[in-house]
Amino acid sequence: MAPPEIIALADAFSVFVEASSRLEGSYERLQAEVAYLSHELANRNSALKASLAENERVHRALQQIVDSMPCGVLVVECDSVVTMINPEGRKLLDLGSSAAGDLETISAHSGLDLAGFLRRGSGREEEQEFCRISETGRRWLAVHERSLLDGGKAGSGRRQTILILRDVTPHKQAELERERARKATALSEVATTLAHEIRNPLTSLELFAGLIATGGEDTAEWVSHLHAGIRSLAATVNNVLSFHGVGFSVLAPLDLTAAIRSSVEFARPIASEAGVTLEFGSDGSGVQVHGNGGALQQMVLNMVTNAIRHTHKGGRVRVEVRRLTNSAGVEDTDHAVVRFADTGSGILPEHLPEIFRAGFSGTGNSSGLGLAVCQQIVKQHDGEIRVTSVPGLGTTFFVELPTV
Repeated sequence: MAPPEIIALADAFSVFVEASSRLEGSYERLQAEVAYLSHELANRNSALKASLAENERVHRALQQIVDSMPCGVLVVECDSVVTMINPEGRKLLDLGSSAAGDLETISAHSGLDLAGFLRRGSGREEEQEFCRISETGRRWLAVHERSLLDGGKAGSGRRQTILILRDVTPHKQAELERERARKATALSEVATTLAHEIRNPLTSLELFAGLIATGGEDTAEWVSHLHAGIRSLAATVNNVLSFHGVGFSVLAPLDLTAAIRSSVEFARPIASEAGVTLEFGSDGSGVQVHGNGGALQQMVLNMVTNAIRHTHKGGRVRVEVRRLTNSAGVEDTDHAVVRFADTGSGILPEHLPEIFRAGFSGTGNSSGLGLAVCQQIVKQHDGEIRVTSVPGLGTTFFVELPTV
């Protein structure tokens, strides 16, 4: 029998051999795992290289697209640093090869307050037109902003803004040409209308002036006719200028009753010449409105002249100012009404929808601007105008105005 030391050594060697076998097996498995991982890593690296190459290709393609775009493109970071500007953007801003590192520098160089525009826009994706004068002349640029988040979901990442610049000079020049043509056409219409409307009254005024110069018992009557003619001409000129102009000055508080009474008196010579009785009445209450005295006088003159034109000699035209009341007779303290009533020929029902249209004349004896200007003046006073008419019996216009 072997000594105990030999037996222990044999057992230890047996354990060593067994552990060595297991270690060798683990090493072989580890080698296999390393080989597999190396293969996978090689595949992943290959795929990553292909992806990077594709991304680079797409980036170059997108850059080429941006560079060839007919509009300027700037990408601006939240700190106003410009990370990209395409050639068209440099051309539109006359930057050439100058540095374009930040929006403040570009704004100073180009003379366009793009930095201020971006601050005012605050990401609202607005568009604004800028006019700049360069060596090549005056140019207009339309600048549109669009905000993006660089980094994914809202609330994360850096905020970027894309500024898109378009040269709208041809469009603006065409617009200015159209405006000039419109003004020229309007001026031609004004001249034509005035020439047509003034020619005949001027002949009558010249006749009365000649009669007054010769003297005679009827001088007072001729002077009255002269006053009426002059005021009719003034109404005609004011109508044309009001219709083709830009309105009147700002409104101010005024006494509506006093203003309408004064305007009726201004029109009285016209009624006297036509042999029509012109009356004025009010309910006695002081009515205050925000108005323009000159515009209201023009409205009254147009209304009265129109009523006289359609009223036979011996007829009557009455102008009244009063507080508005409802069907129950309750006074409306927020509105006043000016009523123009005549005993004239009235308006045909089929003509009622057309009477406020510029150029419409039921008889063909006027320019058709009077009532159109009246409606325009009433709207500028935040009021409303209504009409009722019975052919053969007369017409009544109601002008409702808000009171102070």
